[in-house]
Amino acid sequence: REEDGGAGGGEDDSRGGKQQKGLSARAEMDEGTGDRKKVLEKLMDQDEEEPEAEPVDESSVKKMILTFEKRSYKNQELRIKFPDNPEKFMESELDLNDIIQEMHVIATMPDLYHLLVELNAVHSLLGLLSHENTDILSLPHPFGLSGELTDIDTLHESEEGAEVLIDALLEGQVVALLVQNMERLDEQVKEEADGIYNTLAIIENMAEFRPGLCTEAAQQGLMQWLLKRIKAKMPFDANKLYCSEILAILLQNNDNTRELLGEMDGIDVLLQQLSVFKRHNPATPEEQEMMENLFDGLCSCLMLPTNRDRFLRGEGLQLMNLMLREKKMSRTSALKVLDHGMIGPEGGDNCHKFVDILGLRTIFPLFMKTPKKMKKTGTSEKEHEEHVCSIIASMLRNLKSQQRSRLLNKFTENDCEKVDRLMELHFKYLEAVQQADKRIEGEKHEMVRRGEILDDSMEDEFYLRRLDAGLFVLQLICYIMVEISNSGISQLQQRVHQILNLRGGSVKVVRHIMREYAESIGDGKSEEFKDAERKRIMDLMDNF
Repeated sequence: REEDGGAGGGEDDSRGGKQQKGLSARAEMDEGTGDRKKVLEKLMDQDEEEPEAEPVDESSVKKMILTFEKRSYKNQELRIKFPDNPEKFMESELDLNDIIQEMHVIATMPDLYHLLVELNAVHSLLGLLSHENTDILSLPHPFGLSGELTDIDTLHESEEGAEVLIDALLEGQVVALLVQNMERLDEQVKEEADGIYNTLAIIENMAEFRPGLCTEAAQQGLMQWLLKRIKAKMPFDANKLYCSEILAILLQNNDNTRELLGEMDGIDVLLQQLSVFKRHNPATPEEQEMMENLFDGLCSCLMLPTNRDRFLRGEGLQLMNLMLREKKMSRTSALKVLDHGMIGPEGGDNCHKFVDILGLRTIFPLFMKTPKKMKKTGTSEKEHEEHVCSIIASMLRNLKSQQRSRLLNKFTENDCEKVDRLMELHFKYLEAVQQADKRIEGEKHEMVRRGEILDDSMEDEFYLRRLDAGLFVLQLICYIMVEISNSGISQLQQRVHQILNLRGGSVKVVRHIMREYAESIGDGKSEEFKDAERKRIMDLMDNF
C-alpha cells in the first residue's frame, strides 16, 4: 500500500486480534499467514515499480481487457481448487493485480468505456467487489477501477461513454454489491475505513450523474446500511459525515426514498442522532456539517404526509421545542423542521400537539425579536422571520377550538404587542418588495425601449428576485393579518387597521398581495384542494 510505504510488518501487527481476511480467509494455518505476508510484500514492491508508459488506443485497451478477463478467471479457478493453499494461487493473484494496475489508464478515457461493456468486463470488475482478498482492491485505489471510472469530472467528459458504463453497472446491481462489500469491511483497519469512504464516493458520483438511480440504490440495501452506520456507537469521523451527506442526497425530491426511510424507523434514528445537539454545540465544523445534513434529511422526509405522523409519535416536536429553548446552534435548523412539520393541512395534528406542549411560549419570543446569534449559524434575518411567520400562519390555518383560542389570545396579550410587531414586519417587507418591484419595472421599460422581448425565463428571474427581496414573508404576514382580523376579536381587527391607517398603508395593497398568494398556493396539490384554499383566502379578504 502506498500509505504504508515499507512498513509491511507494522501494518500486519495493527490487525493482530482481528480475524485475518484476504488470502488466508479460508485457512487460519500458520503457513497461510506467512504466505499472506509474502503476497502483501510482493504486492507492495510491485506498487512501487513504475510501469513504462505505452501509447494507449482502442486495440491496446481491448488487449488489456481480455488479459484482465483471463487472469481474473484463472485466479477464481485456482482459489476454488485450492482454497486452503495460498501458495497455489499466489502467482495468479499477483498477475491479476498487475493487469488491474495497467487498466487504471482506461479510467481517464471515458470515450473507450463502451469497450468495457462490449467485452463484458463490467461483470468481472463487479466480481472483484466480492473478491476474498480485500487487499487486491486497496491497490492503489480501493475497489480497483470502480472509483476512478465513476469520477464525476471524467463522467462528464464523455456523456455517451458514461451512460453506457452506468447502465451496465446498474444492470449488474452495482449498489447491492458495493453495500455487501462495505458490510464485510472492518473500519478499525485504516485501509478498510478508507475503502468505505471511497465506496461512498462511487455512489455519490453515480447519483450526481444520474439522480434517478437514488430510489434503486436505496432499495438495494443502501438506505438500511446508511441508517445502521449513522446510529453505530463509534466516534464521529469522516465516514459518518459522508453517510449523512449521501442520506440527504437520497432523500432530495424523492417520495420513494422518504417512504422507505419512514418504514425503516429512520425518523427515530434521525431524531436520536440530533438529540445530542440539544444541549451541546457540534465540536468541529465537520460535525456541524453532519448535524445540518441530518436536519436537511429530516426536513425532506417531512414533505411526505405519512412521515409527519411518525415524527409526531417519535416526539419530534418536543425535541425541536427544547432545541429552540436551549439556544444552541441547533436552534436555527429546529425552527426549519417545525415549519416543515406543521405546514399545510397535513400538519394539523402537529400544530395541535405543539400548542399542547406549550410551544407558543417558545415561538412567540422568537417572533417578537430575531436573535442576534442567528448570524453565527449563517442564517439570515429574513430566513428566520420567514420560518417563524410560516409556523404561526400554519397554526392559524390548522388549529381548532381551544388551541385556536390560546393562539389568538397571544395576540391580545400586553396591549396587542404581537400585532404591533406583526405590522412592523409588514411595513419592513412591503418596502423591500416595493423597491425590488420598482427596479424590475425600470429594467422592463429599458428592455422594451431596446426592442427586446420579455420571455418566460426573464419573468421567472424577476419573480425569483421578488422572492429574494421577501415577497413570500410579506404574503405570510398579510395572511396572519387577515386571519386575526377575521377571528371575531374586535380588538385585533381595530389594532391592525389603526396601524395601517397611521402609517399610510392600505387595505387595497394587502388585498393585492393576498390575491397573488392565493394564485401561487397549493403547489403539487390537487385542483380541488387549490380551489377550496383559494376560496377560503378570498373569503377572508372580503371580510378584511
